[in-house]
Amino acid sequence: MGLYTEKQRRLLKRWQQGKLARINILQGAVRSGKTWISLVLWSFYAAGLPKDAPLLMAGKTLTTLKRNVLEPLKDMLGEHFSYSLSKKEAQLFGRTVYLEGVSDARSENKIRGITLQGAYCDELTLFPEAFFSMLLSRLSRPDAKLIATTNPDSPNHWLMQNYLSRKDLDLLQVRFRLTDNTFLPDDYIESLKKEYTGVFYKRFILGEWAVASGLVYPMFCPEKHVKKYPVSQNAAFYISVDYGTLNPCSMGLWQVENGSAYRLGEFYYDGRKQNRLRTDAEYYGDLERLAGDLPIEFVILDPSAASFIAEIRRHGKFSVRKANNKVLDGIRRVSALLKASRLLFHPDCRDIIREFGEYAWDETAKEDKVIKESDHAMDDMRYFASTVLCS
Repeated sequence: MGLYTEKQRRLLKRWQQGKLARINILQGAVRSGKTWISLVLWSFYAAGLPKDAPLLMAGKTLTTLKRNVLEPLKDMLGEHFSYSLSKKEAQLFGRTVYLEGVSDARSENKIRGITLQGAYCDELTLFPEAFFSMLLSRLSRPDAKLIATTNPDSPNHWLMQNYLSRKDLDLLQVRFRLTDNTFLPDDYIESLKKEYTGVFYKRFILGEWAVASGLVYPMFCPEKHVKKYPVSQNAAFYISVDYGTLNPCSMGLWQVENGSAYRLGEFYYDGRKQNRLRTDAEYYGDLERLAGDLPIEFVILDPSAASFIAEIRRHGKFSVRKANNKVLDGIRRVSALLKASRLLFHPDCRDIIREFGEYAWDETAKEDKVIKESDHAMDDMRYFASTVLCS
């Protein structure tokens, strides 16, 4: 039992006593030990079933399922577990396990008509509710069980509203905090705490369900983050672009040195306010003027800006990199960089400084969403941070 934390040991004892519920949801902080013990429970449960018991393992995508669950399970069980993503099947102690990615609401069609004995769900808050509802109806064999893991989300999320907050379901929920994982070194825990701020700290460190409210970047402070620095001869230079025609177009010029970035300058044009739209050719001229004589490593753009990407490539002067456009991941990344003072801004970058004071969460949304206003410089910054400072 020395391999388990105290919380994992208590959960394993529940299994040994036959006290797992029909629905078992392990929720809480990152690196808190919930995924590891969930795989132990899933393995024990599967090993005790008949050889022909139909089982399912699902994740947001098959790629994330492989990274988060299948590879750790293979390391844990060795020859007792194997899988094929191309076949969407695994073998767990000689039992066939179907594998599914659950990327959108249509995913429920993948399991219509199937009868299941057991199911494992990775990152459950990322699932469409329709799939989860269908999955529960498919768990129709005697003593069928579902084991799932998730990080907390908004209290308005369907999982909290329709399942975790109810008292009439055969449901066991176990909350894990970062401090529950007593095997983590203290310096690693402190590093993790520095990587998350605001609502993400509450969810991923404290394991709390919390609403994303107020300003997206409340840690931004002009006195701390707005500075005058000279152009460095030893830095690498990049330009990030949030392309718009009717909507504003925002470009940021960045210098990167020693893992930190400084926004040297920017271009910002609002076609609606100016009552005149600019062409791709005109925007390319603006891009060249922003770059000046600096050696630009590459230009980062939203992948949807196809016409402007083509315009840049036609001239052959700048390399183009399509941005990582995962919004929440990008916001978490920018938040951590701001907290660590690794993102700084020249005082002349007035539009991004203005947007910091206006860019806010949509508190009426059931999911984490930002209000789609004052977000153009915010987006070009997010593209840059997620693509260049992603390590």
